[in-house]
Amino acid sequence: MGNLSKLQLKPSYHKGTEDIAEDFYLPCMSSAVRYDRAVGFFSSSIYVIAWQSLRGFVERSGAMRIICSPMLSPDDIHAIDEGYVARTDLEMGNRLRQEIQKLLANPFLRQPTRVLASLVALGIVEVRIAYPQDFQEARYRRLFHDKVGIFSDELGNSVVFKGSMNETWSGLSSSGNLESVDVYVSWLADRDAQRVRSEKEYFEKLWANEYPSLSVEKFPEIALQELIRAADTSNWQDMVDQICAGIDENTRLSADKKPGGRRLRPHQLNALQTWFERGRRGILEHATGSGKTYTALSAIRDALLRKEVPIILVPSRLLFEQWYQEIKDTFEDLDLKILRCGSGHIQWKQQNLLYRWTKPSEDHRIIIATLQTAASSEFIANVSQGEHLFLVVDEVHRLGSTRNQHLLQLETGPRLGLSATPRRAGDPQGTKAIFDYFSGVIPPPFTLGDAIAAGSLTPYIYYVHSMLLSDEEQKRWDQYTNRIRQIYAQYGDNPVGNAHLLEKAHLLLIRRARIVKGAKEKASIAGAIVAEHFQPGKRQQWIVYCDSRNQLDEVLEMLKLRGIDAQEYHSQMQGDKERTLRDFELNGGAVVSIRCLDEGVDIPSVTHALILASSKNPREFIQRRGRVLRRFPGKHLAFIHDLLVLPGENASIQQGTPSGTAILEGELARAIEFGKMALNPGAITELQRIADRYALDIGTLIDEGFEDESD
Repeated sequence: MGNLSKLQLKPSYHKGTEDIAEDFYLPCMSSAVRYDRAVGFFSSSIYVIAWQSLRGFVERSGAMRIICSPMLSPDDIHAIDEGYVARTDLEMGNRLRQEIQKLLANPFLRQPTRVLASLVALGIVEVRIAYPQDFQEARYRRLFHDKVGIFSDELGNSVVFKGSMNETWSGLSSSGNLESVDVYVSWLADRDAQRVRSEKEYFEKLWANEYPSLSVEKFPEIALQELIRAADTSNWQDMVDQICAGIDENTRLSADKKPGGRRLRPHQLNALQTWFERGRRGILEHATGSGKTYTALSAIRDALLRKEVPIILVPSRLLFEQWYQEIKDTFEDLDLKILRCGSGHIQWKQQNLLYRWTKPSEDHRIIIATLQTAASSEFIANVSQGEHLFLVVDEVHRLGSTRNQHLLQLETGPRLGLSATPRRAGDPQGTKAIFDYFSGVIPPPFTLGDAIAAGSLTPYIYYVHSMLLSDEEQKRWDQYTNRIRQIYAQYGDNPVGNAHLLEKAHLLLIRRARIVKGAKEKASIAGAIVAEHFQPGKRQQWIVYCDSRNQLDEVLEMLKLRGIDAQEYHSQMQGDKERTLRDFELNGGAVVSIRCLDEGVDIPSVTHALILASSKNPREFIQRRGRVLRRFPGKHLAFIHDLLVLPGENASIQQGTPSGTAILEGELARAIEFGKMALNPGAITELQRIADRYALDIGTLIDEGFEDESD
């Protein structure tokens, strides 16, 4: 018989310094016969089960009650607010059924979902759905903020925990799914016992649908049947054993060996195992925010234990510093030596130091270099090449440029490239060179849609705004278009003999694209968009992406004229950049930026983005979207506003005429990429209206763009 009061429990636990799963979560589950849990969204439900203690819980006739919430779009909120209850119930059922289908289609989540389905079918787990009846902000957010877990044993003892809960992939790992929790127990007098009674009463009111402003209903029948169809009640124990075996393998391969340290998410573990199977060569094509760096760190730990010498190449000073700190923090248990090359560090040039560091060694050593330094003839000449080197390249697409391609001649053993978008826009030769050197992409890619479904990134709402080029801007666009057409007419079918023409056309394409990026009316429209949607006192954090310093200054002025607290952030700014970001994270407001947030800078608390710099390179907007979608406690939705530039009133807009469609195709292709992953289907509807206006087929738009190496 389990007895919770026999456990030595602390008042609180913090991930990183304590192993919350081993010290708190699993012991409580091993003693409990009832587990009540309020979580966020339904997809989180598959993670509340403590896998390693699940068999014992079931054998003790344990029962679990879960309250979760559907993902609500603005249309759903309006329907509930207006009292369309019947319609909403049907929509919620269909939405949950679709969510179950997505979970079952996900190779990493299928098995845990089937275990949950089996426990529901056996009557061990019951799930109910809660959604607000009153959408005043404080009440709307209450369920998500007041997540609670309650363990109860056969003797009547109870343990309540509350705090930040990262209910995503990590429920599958031995580190548990909690980051920091406060704990209250029923057998201690005064405040602890009172708090336990209060939280138990709160949960019971929720379960009985007696809590003000919330409606808690049984799981919709249409979704329940979809879930039960996935059950395998006779083999769920075998599935649990397989999940636990995966947890053990995760622990073995994960880079972080500290108590309660980070574990690999399922897609990371799968990618790492596939990389091993493919001879330890390949490119991680994983969405921004999906943890490519940590996957690489886990491969690096393995290489260090093999006495190999990792060389890590990064494209910027910022990433250089981030990697250095990550390595120090992750491998503090090893007697590790780190040689920094570039970003102001020149010791590697002295006394043949780089050559000696890159020779085979019994020591644990790592070299970090910026791409600019690594691409120098001096660096390459001093590397002791061979199978003992492990090459890791962050933002690997940059290796395909003319300046960096000779790094692909380095002779190494294992190789790992990292990029959310490894294919170079408009540069098939550069892409092929990278893929040949690294032996292609490690299957399967982990897309932004995968990352949202797995809980690695935040779901988002997408808003489309539009503006017209001025007559003068359209005239300049047309002039560039005519010059580009003339060059391609001279080019013919002889790319080798016309390299100078290709370069000239490339420069003209960049200049033409900057007409759209820097359209004059963008600043005033940006001010109006932010002013309309900005809510003072709600701790909103906006990022406005600009193309140039002039545009940034104009947007700042427009925002300040409207009383919005806005700060600039770019590489040439005066003052402390880090302090600017800290103030922004603490106080909210708006940051107006130029490119600096594209590769490496993380502000996961950002809730809103306005994209003004409409790049012709898909990588830029994919990275920017990923930055906004990073997860943060209390952040359940992100909001992306996109300003599309349409042809001027005097532009030729017949299908196939470059004056009109060249602008539209690039703008709409980017917007479709954003809209198809958004929660609100109305975004695509608006894009379809724009396409119809200009007689464009929205289904055929593909914007490959081109690489702008000046970026």
